[in-house]
Amino acid sequence: MSAGTNKPHEIVERALELSRADGCVVIADERSTANLRWAGNALTTNGVTRGRTLTVVATVDGQQGTASGVVSRSAVTVDELEPLVRAAEAAARGAGPAEDAQPLVPGGPGSPDFADAPAETSSAVFADFAPALGEAFARARAGGRELYGFANHEMTSTYVGTSTGLRLRHDQPNGTLELNAKSPDRSRSAWAGQATRDFKDVDPAALDAELAVRLGWAGRRVELPAGRYETLLPPTAVADLLIYQYWSASGRDAVEGRTVFSEPGGGTRLGERIGALPLTLRSDPHEPGLESAPFVVAHSSGGDQSVFDNGLPVTATDWIRAGELHRLTTTRHSAGLTGLPVAPAVGNLILDGGDPDRSLADMVAGTDHRGPCLLLTCLWYIREVDPATLLLTGLTRDGVYLVEHGEVVGEVNNFRFNESPVDLLGRASEAGRTEKTLPREWGDWFTRAAMPALRVPDFNMSSVSQGV
Repeated sequence: MSAGTNKPHEIVERALELSRADGCVVIADERSTANLRWAGNALTTNGVTRGRTLTVVATVDGQQGTASGVVSRSAVTVDELEPLVRAAEAAARGAGPAEDAQPLVPGGPGSPDFADAPAETSSAVFADFAPALGEAFARARAGGRELYGFANHEMTSTYVGTSTGLRLRHDQPNGTLELNAKSPDRSRSAWAGQATRDFKDVDPAALDAELAVRLGWAGRRVELPAGRYETLLPPTAVADLLIYQYWSASGRDAVEGRTVFSEPGGGTRLGERIGALPLTLRSDPHEPGLESAPFVVAHSSGGDQSVFDNGLPVTATDWIRAGELHRLTTTRHSAGLTGLPVAPAVGNLILDGGDPDRSLADMVAGTDHRGPCLLLTCLWYIREVDPATLLLTGLTRDGVYLVEHGEVVGEVNNFRFNESPVDLLGRASEAGRTEKTLPREWGDWFTRAAMPALRVPDFNMSSVSQGV
């Protein structure tokens, strides 16, 4: 191998050759991004970036057990490999036995494209989107609206090689669009977001039209006090709540009595019905349009991921099946401790089982006159209050609307809410069709989600907020 080579698969192979540890895992992440930003109906910036991160996991066997050392560095070339490998080995030798130690995943059939060049994005990903955005600017300007926002596309090629012979590779495209429309005096604001793999399914004109309607709704302002209201949660808000629930679904933590999924007196709530509707919360690395890595990629150990599990196959998993708690996330180590099935986390989340013919607009139209109903746009600043109940607090943002007699009749003030997503699933009275959606709060970390709108008869708006 040439000392000057810089291809990711060759970097992985060279790092493995340099290893003197008992076991070694090398992860190369090749990342490229392209982005556009705009304000006041005009593009402001655009750019393209590229970078590499290399992670080396060294394992060292000892009389007391196996220790691990993990070191990650950016922009690593072949000439910088040996110091990185030695640093990981030194970290392992200086550490005590790893609690999550397991034999490294055995080698098997490798990815056929392991030696291929990394996939890359470029400004070409916006070839159709950018002109359509320009047309949306013109329509917004003519309609007295100002558009603000950004579009970002990222492509990450991940190469995983191990001393046991694993050679796996996954290409992950990830695109996000966030669009804000504001009135010229900034008194009214509306937001729309979309996740995409390639921007071919993004229609700026349709999003602008939706935002124009919402700004129109905000022409009438109604002040409401805090309280419990019938509330329509759009897919983006449902995603933000259930992603946090997903992150909190550790099998080990549940068995040890620390989470909402713990059974009082010991054990877990697996098998218990927790949803009022027969909804299924699931993940599948091969879900069309939401594809994610079909094997574990763990750059560190902690919670419910383990560097020893790198390369472990990831499969379709039902977390909640027809309203019943079915699986909690585990590593091989935590599965062994708890007696639960091995269930690694997957890089997407889907809630389905609602009415496939019922859109959010249909749910608005189906709202009767028994009392005020709120239609949310999105949530933000979500924080955990109580892990034992998974009580979350947060704020509404960019439009809370009042629904009466099946029509939106105005905008109301923002609120702070206090709710548990597990409780919400237990109280939801209606679910619409499942749609791909972008979570507003967690979009920097988790974008591959598909959710229905939910109707909750008594959503807890705990106080009035001055947020926008």
